[in-house]
Amino acid sequence: MSSADWMAWIGRTERVEDNICLAQAIAAAATLEPPSGAPTADSPLPPLWHWFYFLPRAPQSQLGSDGHPQRGGFIPPIPYPRRMFAGARIRFHHPLRIGQPAHREGIIRNITQKSGRSGPLAFVTVGYQIYQNEMLCIEEEQDIVYREPGAPVPAPTPVELPPVNDAITRTVVPDSRLLFRFSALTFNAHRIHYDRPYAQHEEGYPGLVVHGPLVAILLMELARHHTSRPIVGFSFRSQAPLFDLAPFRLLARPNGDRIDLEAQGPDGTTALGATVELGG
Repeated sequence: MSSADWMAWIGRTERVEDNICLAQAIAAAATLEPPSGAPTADSPLPPLWHWFYFLPRAPQSQLGSDGHPQRGGFIPPIPYPRRMFAGARIRFHHPLRIGQPAHREGIIRNITQKSGRSGPLAFVTVGYQIYQNEMLCIEEEQDIVYREPGAPVPAPTPVELPPVNDAITRTVVPDSRLLFRFSALTFNAHRIHYDRPYAQHEEGYPGLVVHGPLVAILLMELARHHTSRPIVGFSFRSQAPLFDLAPFRLLARPNGDRIDLEAQGPDGTTALGATVELGG
């Protein structure tokens, strides 16, 4: 299939119904350990925790060798083997309530091709709207990137990170238990997050890859537990992968009506940047 054929996917839609069940929220709280503790029935779902719902549930026989569902349904059949959730822009209009049904409407908004250092790239922009009780609660636009394998990724060289005085910080020690739990929460069978020989020998990574959405959620958790204002928006962009080889640092810098967020790798480089927008 040529790239011109992928364009036929622009405008394709899907609708997914789910119950914002308490059990999944309790499992997420056990993994993330928020200071506020586990949520309860009918309480508001914390921001970004909607990523634990509306999950793709492809049959086992329809998974690719990498663990991703085979493409060609809602997502176009782009042949490049490497996939990354590269970024998102989200508006929070009303909190989802735990224990109540909801539905998500998705649409393929755009598909573009570019050339990168590892070869051709394909960017798929997907829009989502989440409704509960006939009310629009969340609007989201995701950027998914597909690319060729490229050269092996070297392990970062840890350095002593300098102290910061203008930010709230947290050090995260990623390990296979955390990555496994997050994969289970998101029903994500991508093998780079739990199968070390596959990650190293098939995809060229030096260790297990920390999920980009996990890093984004950890940054959101750092922000939301240090503000009393409502969170109305969030955006993030992944810049480099993180691995389970060394701790990484989260930083949150309050800045008026927003909080600037950053995840720093063990070598001090920015792995993911994000912004929280605050309401009145």
